[in-house]
Formats: sequence, structure tokens, C-alpha cells
Amino acid sequence: MKNPVTILLADDHPLFRKGLRDLISSNKNYKVIVEVSDGDSASEEILNMKPDIAILDVDMPKKNGLEVARLVQSQGLETNIIILTMYKDEFFFNEAMDAGVHGYVLKESAIDDILESIQAVSEGKYYISPLVSNFLVSRSTEQATLRTQTPLLDSLTRSERKILNFIAQGKSTSEIAEVLFISPKTVENHRTNISQKLNLHGTHSLVKFAIANKSIL
Repeated sequence: MKNPVTILLADDHPLFRKGLRDLISSNKNYKVIVEVSDGDSASEEILNMKPDIAILDVDMPKKNGLEVARLVQSQGLETNIIILTMYKDEFFFNEAMDAGVHGYVLKESAIDDILESIQAVSEGKYYISPLVSNFLVSRSTEQATLRTQTPLLDSLTRSERKILNFIAQGKSTSEIAEVLFISPKTVENHRTNISQKLNLHGTHSLVKFAIANKSIL
């Protein structure tokens, strides 16, 4: 018998959380193993319980859903993230994708979308609420354009791409080092290598490049 997909559910509204839990639990293939109401607890339980999927409200006390998602991404954890959000904003959508999110579910349609999103994400696919699915098409098109305009971007290693994303988020060398648990000197070496590979020169050229292309890196 196949093991059920294990799920962490994080939302600071008890009634909404209960509604989702009851719906998810109606499918014997899915099991909610822990519920929390804030981002710090979500981070701790993901590290401890290692659920297959974490469903995170984006607006929670302490850490928000995207901050938790970035922690999961930086730690290289196998837990896949589904974000619950009210935002139908393309910039915010790209922020979520940059944070390694696999599911983007609007709260207004969560009851209709949540089971389908869990199924898709558990199969290694992405799920985007139909109301904002055009954002994914737009993002893919923009990424293809960026690769055409900047083919050297593909020469970056996975670590270099991760650091470039953090630079785009406005993080300093010391902040990046702290998040990735590496030394500031290592971050500086990566920054130098990225600039060389992208043929960027000048004190702020790397930062300008990262910010200008933030939504599609």
C-alpha cells in the first residue's frame, strides 16, 4: 500500500485552517501530520517532521510564507511548498517562484484548488490557480527572452544562481552568507565569478543587473 503524502498546514486563521484540513483529510492519500499558526513554528516543524508538502499562508505572524519557503530552499530540503495567497499580482507571483514554490493557490479558490494542487505537486509538477495561470506563461516567455539576450546566464552554477537571486532581493554579502551558512569571503568569491561570467564591470553593475532582471532570474 502506498504511503500517504504527508502535509504540514500553516495558517493563522483557525476556521480556514480547519476547513482545509477537513477537505485534505477526506482523501485517504493525503495526511496532515502537523498544523501551525505562524512562520517560526512552520520552519521548525518542517525541519523536524520533513513533510512531503508544506501548505503555507503567505501572511502569517513572525515569518511569512515566502520567508519559510526561502529557508526550505536555502537548506536544500525535499519538502515542496504550496503558497496560499490573496495576491493576484505578477510581481508577487514571481517572488514566490523565485523562492522555490511549486504551488500558488489563491485563497478565494483554495477549496476548489487545494486537492488538485497537492496531487500535482506530489507528482513533481507545478500548480498555479487558473485565475493567475497566465503569469506562468508570461514568466516562461520572459525567461526565454533573457536567456536569448544573456546566454552566459546558463554558465552560472546552481550556487551562483542562488546568490544572484539573493542579490536581486537586496541582500548584502553578510546576509547572504548567514542564510546559506557560508563565509562572507565565499560569497564575495561567488560574486566575482558571476560578474566575470556575465561580463559585468564596475562597482554596482552586478547589483543593477540582478535588480533589473529580478522577476525572471
